[in-house]
Amino acid sequence: MPNSADSGTSRNGGQWFPPEWPDRIRALQRGELVPVAPRRAATVMLLRDEERHGPSVHLLRRRTSMAFAGGAYAYPGGGVDPRDEGDVRWAGPGRARWAERLGTGPAEAQALVCAAVRETFEEAGVLLAGPDARSVVADTTGEEWEADRRALVDRTLSFADFLGRRGLVLRSDLLGPWARWITPEFEARRYDTFFFVAALPRGQRTRNASTEADRTVWLRPGDAAEGYDRGELLMMPPTIATLRSLAPLGSAADALAEAARRDLAPVLARAALEGDAIVLSWPGHDEFEKKVFPV
Repeated sequence: MPNSADSGTSRNGGQWFPPEWPDRIRALQRGELVPVAPRRAATVMLLRDEERHGPSVHLLRRRTSMAFAGGAYAYPGGGVDPRDEGDVRWAGPGRARWAERLGTGPAEAQALVCAAVRETFEEAGVLLAGPDARSVVADTTGEEWEADRRALVDRTLSFADFLGRRGLVLRSDLLGPWARWITPEFEARRYDTFFFVAALPRGQRTRNASTEADRTVWLRPGDAAEGYDRGELLMMPPTIATLRSLAPLGSAADALAEAARRDLAPVLARAALEGDAIVLSWPGHDEFEKKVFPV
């Protein structure tokens, strides 16, 4: 088990570890810290098949100036917009079916699926929607698309209105639920995040449309995991854990098929005291266990 006494960011390989965590954990243990309620969020592992090499996944690197996980690689994603629970043009599995799969109410399930599709468009320029239940938009480039994307980002345009004025339906069948991770109770910013997989639609291209990222890459999940193991790519536990689970798959279609069988039990980090040391663990993910000693 790695031990850490750094005053800065520590790593298991390339594991992101904020320096303020030990103090916050001790405050939580003493009853001096009230956990923040986690905000619902969605993130999408966008896949494209590479000839003879299996799928690659789209990753963005958060700007080092970001207060949360600066410099870490992650997937496109973000928080739910309350308006995503409204009247949204929809195709594919219905809200009740998604609610059963995600373990939420129908309105929450719709909002999560909408957030996944909306955030992928906002941060990567990729839109999982089409004119009908059998088609997908082939091109999202150009000034009018960019104006709509910016309006979604600054929340002057709702996703429902965006779809309606363009005559599009959200393609919920293009998403597969993969995992659910909840930010630890001792973190100041908390999210209850659902991870989805999706294949890059034919004709569409990703771009770095996020103001929070300084670069984007396509990497095979196994290669990205090796970069993390060498300490070259900084990641949070949910990112590296999902990359490892994608690595054995041979195609994006395999990932979508596997999504139907994935366990969506939430993963929540635990902190325990062993004398002066703090032991961090993520149930079901032993590789992230860490013992932190006081500085």
